[in-house]
Amino acid sequence: MHKKYRLGVVGLGEGRSIISAALQSNRWELVNICDLNEELCHERMNEFGFNRYTTDYNELLRDENIDVIAIYTPDQLHGLHIRQAMEAGKHVICTKPVLPSLDEAKDLLECQKKYNRYVFVGQSSRFFEPMIHQREDFEKGRHGELISVEAHYNTDARWFLQKDWSRKKGFSWMYNFMIHPVDLVRWYLSDITEVYGRAVVSSNTKEYGLDCYDTMKVLFTDSKGRFGLAGGSYAVPCRGIEPTMSCIIRGTNGTTKSEYAKLAYHTHFDNDGYQMSTYEDKHDYYFRFEGESHHAGEYQNYIEYFAKSLDAGEIPKPDLKEGIVTIAVLVAIEKSLETGMPVKVGDVLKKYGLSELYFQ
Repeated sequence: MHKKYRLGVVGLGEGRSIISAALQSNRWELVNICDLNEELCHERMNEFGFNRYTTDYNELLRDENIDVIAIYTPDQLHGLHIRQAMEAGKHVICTKPVLPSLDEAKDLLECQKKYNRYVFVGQSSRFFEPMIHQREDFEKGRHGELISVEAHYNTDARWFLQKDWSRKKGFSWMYNFMIHPVDLVRWYLSDITEVYGRAVVSSNTKEYGLDCYDTMKVLFTDSKGRFGLAGGSYAVPCRGIEPTMSCIIRGTNGTTKSEYAKLAYHTHFDNDGYQMSTYEDKHDYYFRFEGESHHAGEYQNYIEYFAKSLDAGEIPKPDLKEGIVTIAVLVAIEKSLETGMPVKVGDVLKKYGLSELYFQ
């Protein structure tokens, strides 16, 4: 029988999905939940039939019955909350982005080295059903020699700007939405050397008093000369036009495309011809709440994966180092958008004293 890991959750907005995942898992025990909003704590207790909460994060940190803390607080608090959890001897699951900038990255890595705790970044797009099967085929070598990777995430997310905190200075469609296709490209092209991007800010975003890019295209180049493309549009009507999220891998022996919200996986391998697999029978597993607004199934998948990593003493991916390099890629993209020029990822890492992470 496998060990059961004990979980505390802080941040009960997005944390709603991992509460559902933990309660439905035979690998996890939900010990406590935490949010500054006491009304939200009561709402989650009533929703899930759970009978404990706290508004004090320190209570989770002090609880010796908690092995892992899952962090779903606002982005600017991630660094502090991760550090506090490691200092308290806890392993960590943190939603993306692991950090809102690279300012805290070096100190956080030193903290992890000191306390020897795992930090797993909940990059949920890797854990949708079609993406899982696509990755399995890739690791089996079915694509042959990798040529290119293209990932897109397009959704009308203007509803997101109705959240008070999202309209504060520092909000970025890049770090909250575009990070998904960027991560999918990095999953397959892990040693990205250079980025070049173009973007616009639509009047729809400006209406909310924000001046951040909401439609973006980015070209990536890796050390082997291969390329990737990531795209996203987040403030215009688009439902039904194309898959919300997709990842296309092109190789010498085959091309595949994974996509959601339709849970479909398209393949064309040598000698197999075109095939499409659908996983609509798992719709309710992935989309557990109203309007498909929270898709808890991939959270379920990644906490089960994290439990297996803990069992084996293996570093879960993406880990803290990989999550930080992804932020470095985003910083490079931002600089490219500002200057209109290609930007070297290594230069960004060097600026923040993180050169040791290059190609890790």
